[in-house]
Amino acid sequence: MSFKKLNPLLKETLEQLNFEAPLPFQKEALPTIKSGADAYIIGKKGSGKTTALIIHTINKLKAKAFEDSPRALIIVENQDKVLKLEEEFLKYTANTDLRVYATSERYDFEKQKVAIYYGQDIVIGTPSFMTKLYFQNAIHLGQIQLFALDDADYLGRHNSYNHILRLTESMDKFQSIIIADEFNSKIANYQNGYMSNARVLKLKD
Repeated sequence: MSFKKLNPLLKETLEQLNFEAPLPFQKEALPTIKSGADAYIIGKKGSGKTTALIIHTINKLKAKAFEDSPRALIIVENQDKVLKLEEEFLKYTANTDLRVYATSERYDFEKQKVAIYYGQDIVIGTPSFMTKLYFQNAIHLGQIQLFALDDADYLGRHNSYNHILRLTESMDKFQSIIIADEFNSKIANYQNGYMSNARVLKLKD
């Protein structure tokens, strides 16, 4: 897949970032996730997995804001990764009006609730805090189109499994993507639930 098939605003941003063509693994991964299939994207660091997710998210949301409820929910391990991923998203959404919101366990909860209520397109957070937001009616998940776990290898070391399942049970029809360096037993367990029909794409060494 070339970048020619992407949203014009996104292509403009990629050109400004001197991103002329997909990396080898992105050429394999992007057509699969662009098709709407659930997928595990497994590959070593530096293969462009997270960038592929960002590009796909923006393209899937047609590079424009829409109504109030979030349409993409991205889960990462900790607060530092929340902020890092937000920074990356902001680079690629620069030519769009998409709203990217990084939740924080360290910031006033009520203020975050208000910020989400007044409209966000892409929300990033940790498993436990996102679950807290949902159960305290601070975020509506009924319009989620894309649910992704980025750098999900940590799920084999932390008790986040039930948080993830609770969140997916609250969604309707959505695409799910799990990104990791290795296909560990914890992320494989999701094949017994909402990832039952997911494709597994592994980077060839």
